[in-house]
Amino acid sequence: MRDPIYKQRPVEPNPAVRGGERINDFIVLSEAFSNCYLLQTSEGNIQVNAGMGMEAPVIKANFDDFSRDPLRYLILTQGHVDHVGGVAYFREHNPGLEVIAQAGNPEHQAYDTRLAAFRGSRSAFAFTDKFARAFAHYAEQGFTDLPQQDVPRPDLLVEESYPLSLGGLELELIAVPGAETNDSLIIWLPQHRICLTGNLFGCPFGHFPNLVTIRGDRYRDALTVAAAVQRVKDLEPEMILYGHHGPVIGAALIQSELAALHGAILHVHDETVRGMNEGRDVHTLMAEITLPPELEVGEGYGKVSWSVRAIWEHYAGWFHHRSTTELYPVPQQSVNADLMDLAGGAAALVQRARARVRDGQYLQALHLLDIVLDQHPADVGALKLAVEVHKALLENSDNFWLDAWLDSQLRLLGNRLGGR
Repeated sequence: MRDPIYKQRPVEPNPAVRGGERINDFIVLSEAFSNCYLLQTSEGNIQVNAGMGMEAPVIKANFDDFSRDPLRYLILTQGHVDHVGGVAYFREHNPGLEVIAQAGNPEHQAYDTRLAAFRGSRSAFAFTDKFARAFAHYAEQGFTDLPQQDVPRPDLLVEESYPLSLGGLELELIAVPGAETNDSLIIWLPQHRICLTGNLFGCPFGHFPNLVTIRGDRYRDALTVAAAVQRVKDLEPEMILYGHHGPVIGAALIQSELAALHGAILHVHDETVRGMNEGRDVHTLMAEITLPPELEVGEGYGKVSWSVRAIWEHYAGWFHHRSTTELYPVPQQSVNADLMDLAGGAAALVQRARARVRDGQYLQALHLLDIVLDQHPADVGALKLAVEVHKALLENSDNFWLDAWLDSQLRLLGNRLGGR
């Protein structure tokens, strides 16, 4: 009987802190917003990922505790900002350093840079407090001159695969584009049957992937993500060094977990497609499609229901054929004042929302409260009931992104209530 690994592993990503961890006799881990690894050889070292710019000095100090040998190569597993931001810092401290990435890396970095302001504001609800705690920790540890975020140009781009050898350590760099990013690159150590995957199929290992993030990102194709899982599974690794948290060890465990994840992604994809062809609406499918017990994986980062909608819209776009109004730039909120008048005013809608809450229909209540707060943002009754609803939703959530969003909304609602 399979005991899914996600139940024993943490979910939440956190910034680098002082202190590294030796994984084996030649690999050191420095956890960060995305893990960085140091591979030691007799002819110099290889680093995997560079963290964010602000994390780079801490990551370097963590690795220096274990080895001060020259750093020869820096390999980037993807172009996300938490993988590439520290590259300039490591170049500065390692003359002649060669930076290697997958061929799609420049495009991905250009895409991230193009939307930096948008994505920064949309991610703030989940990461502002983490940044504040990180800066405080760095100051306590004496790290006060923190580098700016880099948008690096790699020295070598890998199209399909690239063999690399240093000090007797053999590496195969394998392009696996299109899972979490279009420039994903995995590192295979055939002598040791170790695979360094980065965040190839999502943030925490053992969880359903984010096929679209609520911070805002491109849709990720479910079949491509499933193929990436299969690509790693086919290598038959005995250890996976993932993009977050500690190693996953044991060939049988890895095969079991990757088989479940691969099957879960295909199950959700196939059920969504079947529902679309049967003419069922997206919200019905979001509510009804679940994973069978044998394919249980965590939903602490991605959620099955969100992925159903992502698959639907990846195939069919944003027009759901529900109303002509979808095709015009006039939102439903434009008639909120009319709905308020027909309902008998704000008090009547708040009373109706309170009845929904008593029946456990929290989201229906929130729909009603959204109408009131759109027209009367300072309505105390609506704000207090909205706080109650968000607290109830938070109690029933075990997803990093949803928890962060609900927490942020509770803070905002509390600020609007003030001392009232």
